[in-house]
Amino acid sequence: MLSILDRYFLRELAQTVAATVVVLLVIVAGSAFAKVLQQVANGSFPASVMFQVLGLRTLDGLTNMMPLASFVGVLMGLGRMYRESEMHVLSSSGMGPGGLLRPVLILGAMLVAITALVSLWLGPWAVRTSDALVTEANRSVIAAGLDAGRFTELPGKGGIIFVDSISRDGSKLGRTFVATQSSSKDGTLHVKVVSAASGELYQESNGDGRFIAFKDGWQYDIPLGANNWRQMRYQRNDTSLSSVKGDEDDDPSHSKGSWTLFKSTDPGDRAEFAWRANAPPLTLVLLLLALPLARQSPREPKYGRLLLAVVAFYLYYTLLALGRAQIGKGHWHGEAPLWLLHALVLALAGWMLWQQYAPRRSVRSQAGMPA
Repeated sequence: MLSILDRYFLRELAQTVAATVVVLLVIVAGSAFAKVLQQVANGSFPASVMFQVLGLRTLDGLTNMMPLASFVGVLMGLGRMYRESEMHVLSSSGMGPGGLLRPVLILGAMLVAITALVSLWLGPWAVRTSDALVTEANRSVIAAGLDAGRFTELPGKGGIIFVDSISRDGSKLGRTFVATQSSSKDGTLHVKVVSAASGELYQESNGDGRFIAFKDGWQYDIPLGANNWRQMRYQRNDTSLSSVKGDEDDDPSHSKGSWTLFKSTDPGDRAEFAWRANAPPLTLVLLLLALPLARQSPREPKYGRLLLAVVAFYLYYTLLALGRAQIGKGHWHGEAPLWLLHALVLALAGWMLWQQYAPRRSVRSQAGMPA
């Protein structure tokens, strides 16, 4: 049964952590939105699935965001209580470290469970769903920006296309007209006009290129300023759309399931699994580290301890990232160094907390004088 004080701590800290998650989520979504817009402009995927991809990538970003949000949220919540002298009053009333540890550990258990769910299952699922959504959209000329009954600019090709009908799934075209412009080696501009009775969209086997196969039509090559026009009748004529450019930063291991990574012997897969598995303990250790770092007097600067905590988080996170890199390169064959780092930071947090609540010797006792 939770006491009134436990419920108060849980309510205040949970509200601060939730507010921090919302703020960081907006920041992560803004960064992801800029990256998604760049990929849409590069032709990696059509604009019609932009917001779905944005939501899924933001969900994947929660893996790295939850530990930081939990740390900053608890730090700011307890810091407010210290500045307003609430914690000092409670301490003078006999509340020891156990009165603070109990609600923080309860909150930490919930945050660790959420972080484990996101890092081990929800994040990889979001990445796989996003990739499948983009792949499916690239198979449709509707998603590529084409529409029946109007002239449309060819995606990434600088030409014009007109179709009178499109199938429901966007892969089949009716009567089609295409006009593109190009330059020959001697600098002469050429206009190529293609008409077809029907067409079909398809991709390369590796999914990198998109093409329209025109069937039963005519092709005209018209050099501007010259009379040597060329006319050709064809049964099939293929024209490329914008290539599907993958993200250079994409890691193949990032979209794999956690169980697949756990069974793999590839260094890259083991590094990815180590990163996912270390997100929950990272959240718990940071919560406990926030307890001593949040302590401050009413006269201290409001964000002084927060700056110190951010520096501590940066060092901690950088060391974990370096450990992940060592596993990915095959220099380390296990996660033991990462768990050792967690243990060292946890021991440091415990020592700092013990120092804060340790009984102080009076000045008379230190000087050897009778009290």
